[in-house]
Amino acid sequence: MATPKTPADIPMLPYRRGGEIDYASLEFDPNEKNVTLDAMEQNLELAEILGLFRARFTDFNQRPDVFLDNETFICYDPSNLNVRIAPDVYLAFGVDAAAIRPRKIYLPWEVGKPPDWAMEIASESTASADVNRKPAIYAAIGVREFWHFDPTGGRYYGQPIWGGELADGSYREFPQTREPDGILKVYSPLLGISLCWDDGWPRVYDPATQAYDRNWRAVQAYAVAVRDQRDAAREERDTAIAEVERLRELLRRRNGEENEIEGDAAPC
Repeated sequence: MATPKTPADIPMLPYRRGGEIDYASLEFDPNEKNVTLDAMEQNLELAEILGLFRARFTDFNQRPDVFLDNETFICYDPSNLNVRIAPDVYLAFGVDAAAIRPRKIYLPWEVGKPPDWAMEIASESTASADVNRKPAIYAAIGVREFWHFDPTGGRYYGQPIWGGELADGSYREFPQTREPDGILKVYSPLLGISLCWDDGWPRVYDPATQAYDRNWRAVQAYAVAVRDQRDAAREERDTAIAEVERLRELLRRRNGEENEIEGDAAPC
């Protein structure tokens, strides 16, 4: 099922705020991201995915019914808020995003639903839990799609990219394809796009347009192409100006020579 493109296409669930949260009793700081010591192994890829998703699914944070966040906590036991998990990236559609953020933690029973989509990005310290422990938690919470992305190509997760949909209490793997362009793609029915592994880098491919969303590499390549075109145009202009000056100089010399000839030929 493709995700609706506009807020009007999906009804927003009302946020049912409960009582005040005793933040002092929490064993974690909800104001701090759940960042690991080896986060530098995943930071670039994480930022890229967030940028791609922010553009495609939140209209650059303008959609009120889409919640996109990273490394913040989902608390899934109403009786104990210390029971929690922090996906590297997660998405929820048809929710009141503005009401979620002041609570500092994602509470499914208040939001009205669990996140729809979650992804873990590989690092050495988190790989084992990402593969062996977290899928069962996300399935129990009710996250519809769960994904892995391994920038190393599989050193941590065993394969570069993996995605699955919740079915009968576990995740059923989506098929992978390697297109003629050599890029590994896995299609997400929920998002209506293919998530791609391109030599360690995340990309988004839209089957409807048969095009990749522009990422920072594409923007950089475009900027370089524009610069090269500008430099080539400047070089052509300078060459043309030099040629015009050369021709003018030849014309001046020719006119000068003709004047001298005429002067020599004048009767005394």
